[in-house]
Amino acid sequence: MPGPVRRQGAPDGEAATEGGSQPGKAGPARRTTIKGKARPRAKKQRPAQSVRLSDHEHAIIQAGADAVGMSVAGFLAHSALAAARDQSRTAAAIATERDVLTELFAMRRQLGWAGSNLNQVAKALNSGGDVPYLKEVLADIHLAARAAKKAVDRVVNRQECEAA
Repeated sequence: MPGPVRRQGAPDGEAATEGGSQPGKAGPARRTTIKGKARPRAKKQRPAQSVRLSDHEHAIIQAGADAVGMSVAGFLAHSALAAARDQSRTAAAIATERDVLTELFAMRRQLGWAGSNLNQVAKALNSGGDVPYLKEVLADIHLAARAAKKAVDRVVNRQECEAA
């Protein structure tokens, strides 16, 4: 007499028809990659929250998360907790901070482009070539330096206003 049936409604030693695990076969190995830094979490499962974003808002948040090496969900949680802990900030202060961050990201791109152009100029000059666009490259570098100074001044002025 055959042994006990391991799955209800399935013949002994055969797979169930509902698509469950197959007897004697291991399931596929799970490969999960974790992106970014993990936040410390309580052991108890917490409720999930959902946020709807426009494509533009998602792109901004994705860029911010990528810049600090976090996942979008972790970045949103970290940002929301920071805002919730400091409710004394006014909407104007938050808007100013957002403007400064936008300016800093733009400045970072400008510095990257200027640095790339400067490397091309150095390569051309070191190989004995002529650089007809040298003035444009130097103007880009000066523009990026002014943008950096402007962003730093805004941060310093904001800190001085908060201290007063």
